[in-house]
Order: sequence, then C-alpha cells, then structure tokens
Amino acid sequence: MSLIIRGATCGLLCGCLPVANAAGFMDDSKLKLQLRNVYFNENFRDEQGMSARAAANAKSERTEWAQGFLLDFQSGFTPGTLGLGVDALGLFGARLDSGRGRSGTGLLPVHDDGRAASEFASAGVTAKARLGKTVIKHGTLLPKTPVLVNNDARLLPQTFDGTQLTSTDIAGLTFTAGHLDRFKQRDSSNTTGLYLDGYSGDKSGDFSFAGADYTLNEQLRLSYFHGQLEHFYRQDYAGLVHDLPLAGGVLTTDLRYFKSKSMGAAYGGPIDNDMFSGQVSYAHSGHTFGAGYQVLDGEAGLPYISGATVYSFSNVGIGKFIEEEEKTWMASYAYNFAAAGVPGLTFMTRYLSGDNGRSGPAGLSEWERDMEIAYVVQAGPAKGLGVKYRNYVYRADYARGRDSNRLYLTYDIAIW
Repeated sequence: MSLIIRGATCGLLCGCLPVANAAGFMDDSKLKLQLRNVYFNENFRDEQGMSARAAANAKSERTEWAQGFLLDFQSGFTPGTLGLGVDALGLFGARLDSGRGRSGTGLLPVHDDGRAASEFASAGVTAKARLGKTVIKHGTLLPKTPVLVNNDARLLPQTFDGTQLTSTDIAGLTFTAGHLDRFKQRDSSNTTGLYLDGYSGDKSGDFSFAGADYTLNEQLRLSYFHGQLEHFYRQDYAGLVHDLPLAGGVLTTDLRYFKSKSMGAAYGGPIDNDMFSGQVSYAHSGHTFGAGYQVLDGEAGLPYISGATVYSFSNVGIGKFIEEEEKTWMASYAYNFAAAGVPGLTFMTRYLSGDNGRSGPAGLSEWERDMEIAYVVQAGPAKGLGVKYRNYVYRADYARGRDSNRLYLTYDIAIW
C-alpha cells in the first residue's frame, strides 16, 4: 500500500493538538487502519434546462461500489525543547462495481473512455516540529478551518500540500495559519495547482490563510479567519457559538459571516458578496431540534476551492445553496438513541429550501430533504464497526433533480 504522510488533521475545528509532554517519537506514536466500504447510487429525475441533444446523452444514474483503506500513522515528538516528528497516511481505493454508463460518483477516478479506474493510491510525507504549544507541519495536509475544509465525504479524503502552523500557547486561544500550493481531489492520485470550484480554465494559485478561535468561557466561542486564493478571491470569516443551558437542555446559537471579493487577475470572474448564516438548535434527552436561515447578498456565489467542503449549514448531501442572491431556510431533527439505552445508534433528518426571489431565466429555486441513520458497535469483537445509510432527495428549477442512496461500512483497527 502506498503511503501519504498526514498533515494538519488538527486545527480550529477538531482541537486535537499533540500534547506538550510527549514521551518520545515512538512512545507516543499511533498506527490505525480504517476500512471504508461505500455503495453510492444516484438517479437523475429530469433534464430541465438541458438541450435535447444534451438530454439524450445525459446519464440517468450513477452507481458504484468501492473499498477504501486508510493507514494512519502519527508519531510522537522527540524529547527536548524542540520536538520533531512525522505523520503518515496511506490511501488506497479499489473498484468493486462500476460501469462506463454509471461512473462519476466521486468514489473513483474516471478515465477518458468514461470507465472508472480499477484502483488508485497516493503517497506523500509531512514533517512536524513542536516548540511549547506551537506545532508546525510541512507536507501533505488535511486542513480544517472555516475558509477551507478538506472534503472527506466519499471513499478517500481530499488532501493538500503546504505548510500549517497551529498554536495554543495563549490560554483559550487557538491560532492557525498556513500556505498551500497543491492539492489532490478525493477521487484522484494526481496533484494539481489550486483553483476555484466551477472554474474550467488552466490557471491556478496558492492559498494562504490565518485566523483564531477564542473560547471566552464555557458558553461562548468566537472565531475569525482570513483566506485568499491567489488571483481568484479573498475571503474573511467571523463566527460566534453560544451555548445556553435551558429547561434541562442546551440552546445553541451558531452565527457565521463570510465576506468574499475577487482579487488580482480574478481568473474566476468578478466576486463581491456577503453571506450570513444563523442556526439555533435545542438539545434535550437525546433529541436535537434545529432551524436556520442563510442569505447571500452581492455579485456571484460564495467562492471556495474546487471539491472542498463549504463551512456552511447548507453544505448538505447534494446541494450547497450558495448561489448568487440566494436565501435559504433550514430545519433539522436528530436523535441519539443512547438516551433510550441504545448507545451508538443515531438518526438525523433535515430540509432546506432556497431561492433568489426571482422568476424566469434569472430565477432559481431548489430544495433538499436528507435522512441518515447510523450505528457503531460499542463492544465485543466487532467494536468500532460502523454502518451508515444516507438518503437524499434534491429538486431544482435550474439543475437536474436527483435521488441518492448511499451505504457506508467502516471499521477502525488500532494496530498500536
């Protein structure tokens, strides 16, 4: 199996930094193998807005089945004031079922003849150093910040190459900064320069970012980030999360704001917009009810790096709901069956509806309903075995409708 060296899997969103008192390079090292078996089926329900010729050649479905292997090694740090280490991640994917007329699910690379690759793998190296509570990593990274979240929603994760620094030297404050110059899509073995999602030209640029997450107290967390993709766009993000104990449960308010503008040569076209998202959720006795609203105002849709996950409540199963001038309502419900004596079993459903308030050629309207049920074995020989089923229904007046069914089988094996 080929090896890819893992980069900054830790950061603003996950908070799992190496500890300062690491015993040593190997003493604190970890090696884990994750198996992912994914079945993906998507049926297209209409050809609205397509020409007769395009509709005749369009696929009616995409269906594939694949097996993935992720070998994850994380070293500790060498003793001393300056600790050194290495992280590694081996990625390998294999086709179990596909076809020229059913490929393109994002699980596997697709050849020029339309057939999916029988297998693909990746390799890379990341070195890391720690001084106090500051860690710097250089090599292949998996960034998780509001202005860039690597996509890990298929068989194998999207990876990036560059440098990232994360510091928690100041109590309550996590500072993160980085510079990336190459990336690899989740269904590819090839690295390329970075570019805007939806861009079809041959230009690319480096991505730089910096920001901080500050925990003011147990109830309030604040964050600010800036990112810019050279000659495409620059983006500022501000966020607030507040937890309020209420009637035996917790009321959480999550507010997010993005300001985006084109920069330099503006290879992706003019961009100048603001996006505000707000979501309120209430959790009590295993139940979580949520409702939210999002509005994007200005020129163009919300920009983001190709294939990445958008740090938005509306980045769901199929749609993203971030088109120009789009306004979106959201509602969700989740239940953790641990409250009913069945730990490991969870359920979630949500509904989103978005439009830009116009009709005719310049108008857009879309909605999506998602459902997910998952179970992770909690004890015994199969501990860690996970089963997840997702069902998505998406309809729009400017894009093809889709019904999607996805089944995930995962198993984590701690080798040491």
